[in-house]
Amino acid sequence: QVQLVESGGGLVQAGGSLRLSCAASGSIFSINAMGWYRQAPGKQRELVATMTTGGRTNYADSVKGRFTISRDNAKNTVYLQMSSLKPEDTAVYYCNADLRTTVWSRWDDYWGQGTQVTVSS
Repeated sequence: QVQLVESGGGLVQAGGSLRLSCAASGSIFSINAMGWYRQAPGKQRELVATMTTGGRTNYADSVKGRFTISRDNAKNTVYLQMSSLKPEDTAVYYCNADLRTTVWSRWDDYWGQGTQVTVSS
């Protein structure tokens, strides 16, 4: 069993900041990439930012320069520092991990339950 538990969402005014955290636990052999996706009402889930174990990052154009992803590989934890938040950043934010549970298993995607981020204008 693998669990991804997010925390840090909430309500913030435009221009403010929030920090999301996600810890992966359970039967984990190895993690490749961890990251964040978001889904606004009536829209498809979209990539926000990802980071590989080696430190390579990928950001959505809409968050570049405002959001920063980081990881603590020893703790299987990924963070998302969000600054200069805009109302259009309002969404449920989901943590994602691409991992293997054993040395023989394939790489699979695991998801957290989501955390709401609401940015008021």
